Amino acid sequence: MRTLLKEARELKNLKTREVAQLLRIDQALISKFESGTRKPTKDQVSKLATLLDIDYETIMISWLKEKIIHEIGNDEFALKALRAAEEEIRLNSSSTVKKVSTVLQQLLDEIDSFKAKLNLSKQIENNSFTEALEIEYTYNTNSLEGNTLSLEETESVVNEGQTISGKSMREHLEAINHQEAIAFIKNKVESNTIFTEKELLSIHAIILRGVLPKESGHYRAVSITIKDRSFTPCEPASIPLELEALFNWYEMNKNLIHPIILAATIKQRILTIHPFINGNGKVSRLIMNFVLLQHGYLIANIKAENDSRNRYFQSLKESISKENNDAFTLYLAQIEKESLENNIRTISQ
Repeated sequence: MRTLLKEARELKNLKTREVAQLLRIDQALISKFESGTRKPTKDQVSKLATLLDIDYETIMISWLKEKIIHEIGNDEFALKALRAAEEEIRLNSSSTVKKVSTVLQQLLDEIDSFKAKLNLSKQIENNSFTEALEIEYTYNTNSLEGNTLSLEETESVVNEGQTISGKSMREHLEAINHQEAIAFIKNKVESNTIFTEKELLSIHAIILRGVLPKESGHYRAVSITIKDRSFTPCEPASIPLELEALFNWYEMNKNLIHPIILAATIKQRILTIHPFINGNGKVSRLIMNFVLLQHGYLIANIKAENDSRNRYFQSLKESISKENNDAFTLYLAQIEKESLENNIRTISQ
């Protein structure tokens, strides 16, 4: 930045004394800024940019770069720290600064109104609704990934331990494992567990238990490409850092951002990190629902029927590609609203 300042000053045919007078600061400071022995404040950088006709973005990037280098130097963990910081900055800029659209805000207000009504009715236990919702969730989330068990067959496998003729052992295990994963996240919610890498890997280990034992509970060790190339997953070495940044972001923002937006953001981000070879869709939906349950909402049951399936994948694609950042959040909000309405309806019957 020092070269940038000196060249801009000389281009304007100004002496350091004249710059100091115009900015009403000590002349010695201008000399130190140009020699690099003193760093200007952000306010001083802004004033220098205006006075010397320097592009504001250019000078701010230079100033921030030098500020970062000054702080971390050549520490052995500097590059890893920068990668983790980059992810958190990107998350914060995309999720906390962005204004909520009018359409989304109206839907969130409706959801919170239904949630308040449901909370008032909590004295009436509705275990049958919760159990049915969880079975439907297991059926739908598995069906989205190609499992051919019907809803009735899923219930028989999970609740009665039946073996369904003509269905593979893998399909049976996927139903049993997912139901166990739901119980796992509910237990973590009840114990007020902070969600970390440990919980993420535990969920993955549960859903792939007996299905893909060599992969269960382990990050992928190879680079991958998504079929439609709608996004590029991070390299294997970056997976732990990116997930750590995501979980740190969640802890910092879980009381600041609406839970529906939080859940949608985390689901999308885990999907784009793509930490596993298999199971990313199921894991990201389970963690999405962990967030919702942690804030007192119901499980969002994404249906596997063609229309819902198509809207689910299309909204994800639009949000991830930035065509419509709110697309998946709006979709999730509508699903949550329907769950709350259905629960209230069964209680009142």
